[in-house]
Amino acid sequence: METTDTTQTGSTPFPNIPPVIESNDSEYLDTGVPSTVAIAGHPLHPLTVIFPIAFLAAALGSDVGYWLTRDFFWARASFWLIGLGLGLGLIAAATGLSDFLKIERVRKRTAGWVHLILNVSILVLSLVNFLLRLGNVESRILPWGLLISVVVGTLTSASGWFGAELSYRHKIGVVGAGSRRYP
Repeated sequence: METTDTTQTGSTPFPNIPPVIESNDSEYLDTGVPSTVAIAGHPLHPLTVIFPIAFLAAALGSDVGYWLTRDFFWARASFWLIGLGLGLGLIAAATGLSDFLKIERVRKRTAGWVHLILNVSILVLSLVNFLLRLGNVESRILPWGLLISVVVGTLTSASGWFGAELSYRHKIGVVGAGSRRYP
């Protein structure tokens, strides 16, 4: 159940659950910090993460498809999906890293560091998964390719949570006029 009564908890009007990530009333009340990589004020990082997430999630699905059917189609699909997820993930990483390096509020928050570490881990594991399959897309799916895809899928979900914490709880990378420094 959500509450907007701040006198009840003495904190910002977030859902009435134990805080997983630190909260700050001044961040909740300010207008937000704009992204450092934007077009006409629209942040690009949320836009650039869509395809890497979709491709890496689909690679997990196609690995499961291969595991269940042993059809070469699924092996080849996984290889291409991982390659595309990795390539586009590097573009998403560049936009996110710019915000991380140029906006002090991101570096002051646990969510910023966790989001960065998880995303670097996702890219490294995706590179390993891609190189593992290079030359023979079918031979290394089971068990290592599938296992890496499961780990990448899990880390992607966790990273998305922390990215949302930065956007929605700390108002980073939004349209606003707040200070890039920690309030």
